[in-house]
Amino acid sequence: MDHKGWYSRGYLPHFDSPETVQFVTFRLADSLPREVVEALRLEDRAVLKIDRELDSCAGDCWLRRPEIAEIVQGALFHFDGDRYRLLAWCVMPNHVHVVIEPVQGFLLSGIVHSWKSFTANKANGILLRKGAFWHDDYFDRYMRDEADLSRTISYVKRNPVKAGLIDRAEDWLWSSARLPRSF
Repeated sequence: MDHKGWYSRGYLPHFDSPETVQFVTFRLADSLPREVVEALRLEDRAVLKIDRELDSCAGDCWLRRPEIAEIVQGALFHFDGDRYRLLAWCVMPNHVHVVIEPVQGFLLSGIVHSWKSFTANKANGILLRKGAFWHDDYFDRYMRDEADLSRTISYVKRNPVKAGLIDRAEDWLWSSARLPRSF
């Protein structure tokens, strides 16, 4: 399978390379109002501001429901060790952060599509709803070095604390912070 390197689907630029550790964020379709996204897209440091907006828990926050968060977390675990190596994750009320290393032969875009497609179908069935569950695109950033990786994993694990949802990262049920696994 050919990896794409740098590419864009008309939204965000993506980097797809084998065995490159990636930080990925994907969000619910209603997590940010369109006008907020458009306004922030034009600003410097837009990614940080979008992340702050996501942490305010806008939208229906379907991932706050334990049965939905469990579906998403289970999907992340499903191909761990087969299609990718899962290093860190956090399922927030309206978005998901993941740090993974795709295995040779599996595209990052295919991995993310698989997660989103499976979980959207399951969640919409439970919620008795139809329509877009996830936003079309996702954000990804490759890890430049060990220090970048360490900072990113710490950020992912501490995201519920930063968002004011809990006091201790290990108390969040849908995160790698609560597991004894060492990354």
